[in-house]
Amino acid sequence: MKIDRQLLDKIAHLARLEFEEKDAEKMMQDMTAIVDWVEKLKEVDTTGIQPLTTMSHEVNMLREDEVNEHLPHKEALKNAPKKDQDYFRVPKVLE
Repeated sequence: MKIDRQLLDKIAHLARLEFEEKDAEKMMQDMTAIVDWVEKLKEVDTTGIQPLTTMSHEVNMLREDEVNEHLPHKEALKNAPKKDQDYFRVPKVLE
């Protein structure tokens, strides 16, 4: 499949790509090469092959939630640079 200028402009708009006019020809060549490579992959017989959802065979080991002692207010606020009774003081970020 050949990527022409009209298709390139449409792809660029959809993908919010910006490039200089002088780079358009190279971009069309590169995209055409990518599409040709993907078309070549379609020739591979994948009958009986299960699709991958991840490249890792590791299993996520989750631990059970356990109720433990929590950190008391005084201990949590002990090293806070700014505090106001029971709360941390932080700079205002929203108007």
